[in-house]
Amino acid sequence: MTENYTALYEQHKKAGASFTDFGGWQMPLKYESELAEHHAVRKSAGLFDLSHMGEVWVTGPDAAAFLDYALAGKLSAIAVGKAKYSLICNADGGIIDDLITYRRADDNFLVVPNAGNAKVVAAALKERAAGFDVLVEDASAETSLVAVQGPNAEAILLKLVHAEQRSLVTELKYYAAVEVSITFDGGTQDLLLARTGYTGEDGFEIYIPNVDAPGLWEALLEAGEGHGLIPAGLAARDSLRLEAGMPLYGNELSRHVNAYAAGLGPVVSLAKESDFVGKEALAAIKAAGVGSTIGQKLVGLKGTGRRAARAHYSVLKDGSLIGEVTSGQPSPTLGYPVALAYVDVEHSAVGTIVEVDLRGKAEPFEVVPLPFYKRQK
Repeated sequence: MTENYTALYEQHKKAGASFTDFGGWQMPLKYESELAEHHAVRKSAGLFDLSHMGEVWVTGPDAAAFLDYALAGKLSAIAVGKAKYSLICNADGGIIDDLITYRRADDNFLVVPNAGNAKVVAAALKERAAGFDVLVEDASAETSLVAVQGPNAEAILLKLVHAEQRSLVTELKYYAAVEVSITFDGGTQDLLLARTGYTGEDGFEIYIPNVDAPGLWEALLEAGEGHGLIPAGLAARDSLRLEAGMPLYGNELSRHVNAYAAGLGPVVSLAKESDFVGKEALAAIKAAGVGSTIGQKLVGLKGTGRRAARAHYSVLKDGSLIGEVTSGQPSPTLGYPVALAYVDVEHSAVGTIVEVDLRGKAEPFEVVPLPFYKRQK
């Protein structure tokens, strides 16, 4: 398998990062301490390289109608400058990927798939574009993505944004994007800035050409001096997203999982006028009650002891197998083990006590509401 490296690989090496393969990319797992990186994002700020993510531009007169057909949500309802979380599904309702779509103009959208799925999503969109007056362009290979996440993210970013544009940053709402002039590396560039994230904290993501990414990275680190900013790797990103109850493709989401079992029913727009890929199957799944009255459902689990559940551990009730953990670890913020798991619906109610087989010993866990952690605004 070919290894891919982001434009920031040398910056990570210089900072002493430990690397891991993620979706075919060599990505920083951690720098010095994943625990310190986690706490930095919760208390001050962390800087992430997300350049392994995909960027697919959909443009043309039929762009909105096309995305209504290609994705499970109603993308035509997004206002210009806003973003929407959605799913791209198979005809059988299985999830190919979860993604964010930004509307940049009436006929211009940016679709952001996950790292390992970027090529698959781009290919599926191009295939589904037949009959629509649209152009689907995969710009993933030329685009880097840098994120600043944490309570101090806004203050850090404002140090690099032109004074007359700072209100664009401070007034930017969650799940929205705007072009701003950012000064770094001896010059100024107009870059797409989004207020989204995968950590449960406030934060921003910046889309930038590969060649300019190292200069932006260094400028952000310099701007973050005095604000507690440190680079953060995938280990911290995973513990942060788990605390925030956010699903990870390959763990909670896959082609074998449907939106209703995953708790993503609200993302599916069966009421939109147009047909879409997977609509018939998803309508049947919803009518059957899969994920709500029958089958399995994704739930949050809180450990009552100190030992953590891990992915693929069995979930039991009175000694009988009722499900499987998809993600789990000790919560650095909360101080107790947390996990996501698919369990039989009849055992999915909040307050239910189940057991997780922790390498031969059954330990009690309680079904709790998601997210586990919610920031104070």
